Amino acid sequence: MLRNYIKIAWRNIWKNKTFSFINILGLALGMACSLLIMIWVQDERHMDHFHKNDARLYRVMENQHYVGVINTFPSTPGILAENIVKDIPEIQMASQMLWEEQTLFTVGNTFEKEKGRSVQGDFLTMFSFPLKEGDPKTALKRPDGLVISQKLADKYFKGQNPMGKIIRVDNTDDLMVTGILADIPENSSLKFDYLKSFDHWLKNNKWAKEWGNNGPRCYVMLANNASVDKVNAKIKNYIKSKNKDSNVELFLQNYGDSYLFSNWEGGVQNGGRIEYVRIFSIVAIFILAIACINFMNLATARSVKRSKEVGVRKVVGAYKASLIGQFLGESMLITMLSLVFSVLIVLLILPVFNELTSKKLSLDFSDPTFLLLLLGLSVVTGLVSGSYPALFMSALNPVVILKGSLKFKSSATYFRKGLVVLQFGLSIMLILGTLVVYRQINYIQTKNLGYDRENLLYMALEGDLQRNFPSFRQELEHQPGIKSVTCAQSDPLEVGSSTQGVRWPGKDTTQLMLFSQNAVSYDYIKTMGIKLLDGRDFSKDFTTDTSNYIINEASARKIGYKNPVGKELTMWGRKGKIIGLMKDFHYNSLHSAIEPLILHLQRGNDTTRNWGTILVRTQPNETKQAIASMETLHKKFNPHFPFKYLFTDQEFGNLYKAENTVSKLASYFAFLAIFISCLGLFGLAAFTAEQRTKEIGIRKVLGASIPNLVGMLSKEFMLLVLLAAFIAFPLGWYFLNGWLEKYAYRIELAWWYFLVALVGAMLIALITVSFQSIKAALLNPVKSLKTE
Repeated sequence: MLRNYIKIAWRNIWKNKTFSFINILGLALGMACSLLIMIWVQDERHMDHFHKNDARLYRVMENQHYVGVINTFPSTPGILAENIVKDIPEIQMASQMLWEEQTLFTVGNTFEKEKGRSVQGDFLTMFSFPLKEGDPKTALKRPDGLVISQKLADKYFKGQNPMGKIIRVDNTDDLMVTGILADIPENSSLKFDYLKSFDHWLKNNKWAKEWGNNGPRCYVMLANNASVDKVNAKIKNYIKSKNKDSNVELFLQNYGDSYLFSNWEGGVQNGGRIEYVRIFSIVAIFILAIACINFMNLATARSVKRSKEVGVRKVVGAYKASLIGQFLGESMLITMLSLVFSVLIVLLILPVFNELTSKKLSLDFSDPTFLLLLLGLSVVTGLVSGSYPALFMSALNPVVILKGSLKFKSSATYFRKGLVVLQFGLSIMLILGTLVVYRQINYIQTKNLGYDRENLLYMALEGDLQRNFPSFRQELEHQPGIKSVTCAQSDPLEVGSSTQGVRWPGKDTTQLMLFSQNAVSYDYIKTMGIKLLDGRDFSKDFTTDTSNYIINEASARKIGYKNPVGKELTMWGRKGKIIGLMKDFHYNSLHSAIEPLILHLQRGNDTTRNWGTILVRTQPNETKQAIASMETLHKKFNPHFPFKYLFTDQEFGNLYKAENTVSKLASYFAFLAIFISCLGLFGLAAFTAEQRTKEIGIRKVLGASIPNLVGMLSKEFMLLVLLAAFIAFPLGWYFLNGWLEKYAYRIELAWWYFLVALVGAMLIALITVSFQSIKAALLNPVKSLKTE
C-alpha cells in the first residue's frame, strides 16, 4: 500500500511538472528561511549557557534611586566581590571583572595592542574557560599573573613554552604568563585574548576602593541549593550598610540570561536582544505559513483535474481515510524534496548570513537535536500544507464528479479566499515592518546629534602622551590639515561617567540627582562643533576656569536655572561658576534621552591618568594629510605605542550594527515572503480561470473585450489584497509602535507608510494575477465552449 502511494505520488509530481516545481520552490524557500532563522535563534538562546555552573552564576546589578527615577546598572564598587563573599554565606565565590581593555604588550621588538580583561582570582574557577596550561585556581591569584590565548602565545613566543615568561604591559609593568587559554566557545558573549589580575588594576585605581564609586562588574557563584530570593533579600541594602548615604539597592541576574535580557527601565527588566529573537521567530512562522498556504492554493487549483481520479477510486471501494493518506503522502513527499533543496539553499547562503550577523553558524548533521529539528520542520510543514487539500479532495461526492457537474461549495471558496487574505496580510505586515525599520535606522544615522561628527577623529591618550600632551597638541595644531585638537576623559560617542555630587544654592540635599560628567581640555567645544547658547568656552586667559563649569540645557532644566551663566555650581566640593550653556547634544545612544551633562576642565593631575581620548578636527578634504601628520608626531612623542585612530562617524554607525542587521534581514525576508505569496496567488488565479473558462468564452462571444475580462478576473483578487491590508494595518501599527518606543528619538508612524505598503502589495498582486487573467482572456472561445 505504502509503495503504491509513493508510486502514485511520484507519478503525479512528474506529470504536473510546472505545478510541482512551483510547489517545491515555494516550500523550499519558506523552509530555508525558517531553518536559517531557527538555527540563529537557537544560537542566541544558547549564548553563555555552556558554563558548568550556569545555574549558579549571577551578575550583581544596582538599582540607583533618584528623584522620580530608578536607574539600573551592572557597575559596582571595586571592592564589592571581596567583601560580599565574606558576609553572605550563600555566595560561594565572587569575582570582579573590568570592561574590555586594549593593553600594549611588548616582548623584545614585538609590540601590539591586545584586547582582554582584568578579573579576580576565582574567575576561571567560576566560569568554564578552560586552560591548556596552568592551574585555573591559582593562575590569577598573584598580582602579576597573566593568562594569554594560544594566539598570543604563538605571536610573542613562537616555538617556545610561554609559561613563566615575562610580558611588558603598557610599557610600565612586567607580568608573568601563568596560563594558556584554550579556544573560547563561539556561544560565549565574552571574548578576550588575555586575562590579567584585577588586583593589579585596583592597586593603580584608588577611586574604585570607595563604596560610593562604581565601575567594575561583579559576578558571584551561589552555593548548591542556595535560594536566589533569599540572597537578593540579604544583598538588597548591602551597599547602604557600608555607606549610609548610598541610594543603591543590589539584586542578582542570572549570567546566562544577561545576554538576551540586558535592558532595564524603572528597575524592571525591559527586553534586550530577546526582542530580535522574538521578532525573527515570528517572521519564521509567517514565512512558513505563507509557504504552506501557497501549497494549499496550488493543490486546490489542481483539484478539478484530479476529481475524476478521486471519484473512480471511491466507486471501486477506496475509503476516505485511504484517500487522505494518499494526499498527505504526496504532501509529505513534496515536503521531503523541498527539505532537501532548503538545506542546499541554507548551505549556499550561510556564509553570507554569518557575515551579516557576525556569527559562525553551521549545519551539524551529527547533532541529534539538529536532525530532530529538520524532521520536525518537514513533518509540521507537510501536515499543515497537505491537510486541507487531503480533507477537501477526499470529501468530494463520486456521483457528482462522474456526472461532470462538480461545483464547489461557498464555504470552500471562502476558505481559499481567506487563505489568500491571511497570506497577503502577513506579507503586508512584513513590507510595512521593513519600511519602518529602514526609516528608523536612516533617521538615526542622519539625525543631527548636536555636534559635527564629520572630519572628527579620536585616539587614546596613553603612554608618554599623557605627560607630553600639551607639547604634542601644540605641534599638531600647526600641521597641515589640522583644524583643532583637544582631549577629554570620554570619547565622543559615550560619556559613561556620572555623579550625584553636584550642589547649587537652594538645592534640597535630601533629593539625589544624577549628572553625567566629562573632564575636558581647552577647545573641546570648538573641536566637537558643539553650539554654545550662552556664555563662553574654557579659556587659558581665565585661571579660575579650573573650578568653573559648562552645562547643557538638560542640566539647566534639572537645576532650575533659566539663565544659568554666572550662577554658582559645586561638584565634588569644588565650588565654581557656570560659564557656558551648551545646546543639548547626543553624547550617548539614541535609545536613551539626553541626560544632564557637566563639563569641567582637566586639572594638571587629570592628564596623568592612564585613560583618556585625544580628539582631532581635520580640515575638510584634508583628512589623509592630517592623519599622516598625526602619525609622524605620534612616533615622535609616543614611540613605544602603535598609532591607532578611529573616525567618529564610522564608530557611530557601529553603535547601531544590530539595527542595521535587522533592517537588512527584514528586507530579504519580506522579499521572499512576497515572492512565495505571489506563487500562491498565481495558483488561485489559475484555479479561478479554470473554473470560469466557459463563462469567459460566453462573454467573449457576446462581445466582451480582453481588458474587460482581465479587469473582471483581477478585481476579485484586488479586493482580497485590500481586505488583507485593513486586517494587517492595525496589527502592524501595534507591533511597530511598540518597537519604536524602545528609542527615545524615533520616527512617527505616518499614514504614507501604510499607503506605500498597500500600493506595493496591490501592484505585485495585480502583476501576478494579470498573467493568468490575460492568458484566460486570450483563450479561443470555441475551445472553451466545446463539450466532450
